[in-house]
Amino acid sequence: MNGSSDAPTNGDEQTQLLTPAEVAQMFHVDPKTVTRWAQAGKLSYMRTLGGHRRYHRHEVIELLKESSGDA
Repeated sequence: MNGSSDAPTNGDEQTQLLTPAEVAQMFHVDPKTVTRWAQAGKLSYMRTLGGHRRYHRHEVIELLKESSGDA
């Protein structure tokens, strides 16, 4: 059993949080690009107690669906 985890492991997409690196991997971009998207308001985020950004998985998936429809 893994005692340390940044995101809930209950599988609920509504509450699962992703790191900037995980979001970047999904979009095939640099994590700094994800940070710029957040600053521009394209993605909402929350901050951990340590000040790191975390993104809601369901919002990331919606943005991914929207961006894949643009092509």
